[in-house]
Amino acid sequence: MTTVRHFDSFTSARTNLRLVLDAARAGLVTTVTRDKERFVVMTAEALGAQLRRLVPSMAVVVAEGGGWAAFIPGLPAHGDADTFDRAVDDLIAALREYADDWNERLHAAPNHAQHRSLVELVELSDDGQLRHWLLTDHAPAGMVGAPAHA
Repeated sequence: MTTVRHFDSFTSARTNLRLVLDAARAGLVTTVTRDKERFVVMTAEALGAQLRRLVPSMAVVVAEGGGWAAFIPGLPAHGDADTFDRAVDDLIAALREYADDWNERLHAAPNHAQHRSLVELVELSDDGQLRHWLLTDHAPAGMVGAPAHA
């Protein structure tokens, strides 16, 4: 039996919403077309896992002035604390604040628009998943990036 997974109109997707969601849940590439623009439908869990695997964190955690600093180069979010773990926790909180700000207004700013994947990753991850992502080197082979931590 062939699963319907491409819906050529909003009306078709709305009428068959259960099929749209079932196909996405099954892990199939599922699309909805509206006004000649195609949208992909997938579970938040699947997208979050994919982003955590494919997007290198490039996080840096360094001892600094008797404490620790955690940051991602090029991103206006950082964490500072007296311990390594608290600095990472502070960075996670800063990433969540950045994601909120990005969705509220920064998504339209040219110097922030490229951070959509990062914002999706933050929003689709719990703190444990973010911590693991931040502290694991996910750089593809041959790609040189900042160390995950010092």
